[in-house]
Amino acid sequence: MSMILFKRMLASRALTASFTILLAACTSSPSESGNAPPTTPPPTTPPPTDTSSAAAPTLQRTVVTTSLANPWDLAFTADGTLFFTERCRGLSVRRSDGTVTRLFGTSGSALLATDLVCQGQSGMMGVALDPAFATNRFVYVMMTSNQRTNPRTNRVVRVTVNETFTTANARLDLVDDIAFKDAATPNGGAGAHSGGRVRFGPDGLLYVTTGDNHDGPLPQHPTRLGGKVLRLTATGGAAPGNNAPAGFDPRIYAYGFRNVQGLTFRPGSGQPFIAEHGPNHSDEVTPLVAGGNGGWDPQNRSGLTCPGGYCGYAGSATTMPMTDLTRFPDALRPSWQNNGASQGMGPATFLTGTAWRAWNGRLLVGIMGGQRLELLTLDAAGMTTTTSRVDLPSARYRSLVQAPDGALWIATDGGELWRVVPG
Repeated sequence: MSMILFKRMLASRALTASFTILLAACTSSPSESGNAPPTTPPPTTPPPTDTSSAAAPTLQRTVVTTSLANPWDLAFTADGTLFFTERCRGLSVRRSDGTVTRLFGTSGSALLATDLVCQGQSGMMGVALDPAFATNRFVYVMMTSNQRTNPRTNRVVRVTVNETFTTANARLDLVDDIAFKDAATPNGGAGAHSGGRVRFGPDGLLYVTTGDNHDGPLPQHPTRLGGKVLRLTATGGAAPGNNAPAGFDPRIYAYGFRNVQGLTFRPGSGQPFIAEHGPNHSDEVTPLVAGGNGGWDPQNRSGLTCPGGYCGYAGSATTMPMTDLTRFPDALRPSWQNNGASQGMGPATFLTGTAWRAWNGRLLVGIMGGQRLELLTLDAAGMTTTTSRVDLPSARYRSLVQAPDGALWIATDGGELWRVVPG
């Protein structure tokens, strides 16, 4: 073969390979062209840089206060002013000089919430600040109310706070029909399983978590707002793109849950992750997608004795699974299961910032009954690859929030606020 012919043959093969690559890039895969969304979508942006080879931070803990009554949630302004809720008292604010003002709640608050109900696990729960708080001064809470309703309900309420953080006014009830357990049942007292976390996502929309109230049909019910994650506009309407199934309340973003008290968003992709109280055998962390079913369905279980029609405590991980893939093959897959026994999984937050070294981008989860923090390492699909316990004192961890300066703030059921910084 001549050298000229050999060179022409190589050029022809290179052109064919280039065309094949271009054709593959322009052809949709089945998952891209199909009508059904994937169960767990790929991240829209790359996950945080792998820091697995970096050293773990050394934690420095400061106890800021020991005097609160059942603190429930925390939220920060851009300048570090702290809003916090107490389950039976209401919403307060703590300025940088340590001064505390009670804004919205029981007697002694600037704005009274005469309808506030504190019963069981319910009362004044989650708090979130409007993304435009600096200009509109809107603060959102989830609370239990006896106002104009029988039975009582959980609701999302917005108040407006003045520029000096001394008063609140202009109460507006945005959602007033979230299910509340109004009376005791064989499975427990009134006020159980209300969920209660509220957060604005990176998409600027308001997410609200709710619980199953020990009510068997509630998590899979299409129109009752219990056992769900709602996604709302800032005025309480259904957010576009919720993808709720036909016949469902359009405010529902995901459904089929037991008692969701942890809610956070993954850096980079913005995908919501929840931490959920389990039954007698497990807890779960789950990445969400619009229209997803969490697979909790504590009703109609043959072979199980279900007091009050609620099978949630009646079986095992096989007979009463938290994510039932037999009934719901397309259910959302949990990222991590705290197996062996439910330990009251509660708050969750992603740690961000290079000061956190090897923990940058990892998911921190509070185990209330187990009185510990778990640190989760996730892969690109959001599945947990490793877990480790965090070296902090045992406590019932109720809220985990990063402040604007990167410090981690923790509220415990014992009435304490901690500030934790990495070193």
